[in-house]
Amino acid sequence: MRKLIIAAVAALTMSMGTAQASGEYHPDFKEASWSFEGFFGRYDQAQLRRGYQIYSQVCSACHGLRLLSYRNLSDLGFTEDEIKEIAAEKSVRVPHDEVGAELNDDGEFFTREAKPSDRFVSPFPNDAAAIDANGALPPDLSLIAKARIGGPHYVYSFLMGYAEEIPEEVSSQKGFTVNEDKNFNLYYPGYYNSMPSQIYDEMVEYEDGTPMTADQHAKDIVAFLNWAAEPELDERKSLGLKVMLFLLVLTAMLYALKRKIWADVKH
Repeated sequence: MRKLIIAAVAALTMSMGTAQASGEYHPDFKEASWSFEGFFGRYDQAQLRRGYQIYSQVCSACHGLRLLSYRNLSDLGFTEDEIKEIAAEKSVRVPHDEVGAELNDDGEFFTREAKPSDRFVSPFPNDAAAIDANGALPPDLSLIAKARIGGPHYVYSFLMGYAEEIPEEVSSQKGFTVNEDKNFNLYYPGYYNSMPSQIYDEMVEYEDGTPMTADQHAKDIVAFLNWAAEPELDERKSLGLKVMLFLLVLTAMLYALKRKIWADVKH
């Protein structure tokens, strides 16, 4: 076991040395605060609804949410009728992922309106179609806020990390080359990706009076994507708080019981 620990530390030290020797520039994530951070943090439902608005009007044209069902939108305050209306705007190809789904009377595939129990419908029928339309495969966003180091901080920094001029800290790196066919992003590994900047002022129109700035849009969509990846966060933290309170009360009761039992014992 000791040899394994020493080997792991040595490997970590070597990898850190390699990263430092490469001279690659790693900027700190942009600062942003989230209502769901910390032990007592909770989702801001109004922000989640704004984030969903951005997803549905902007992001859903290329990115799917294959692990989320339309009925999950009830957590955002949508009514049953609203969810049915949202789902009905999409068409589901049958059979797709349904166990036991049958063809129509002519033995052919058919489509129907999506239902609240359906997963979010993908914007493309398959990966090949997505690549053909975008030049690269747009990642599914279901777990994007948990699949990247830095979580929501990385996603926020990425959305706000596009720049027309390349910083000197990057351009001066050994081996760095400009890629005219891709889009520069300070926080993306390798700096270039296929998606152009999507965040700008008044990108969508909020009805609740929230300022429609690019920064606010970015924070709202990131909060929504974090909820998509971890919708049970509020419930988990609430349960954790109850467990902690229970343990504190139990500890106090056991201590009082111990004092009672040993009260008559002389030392």
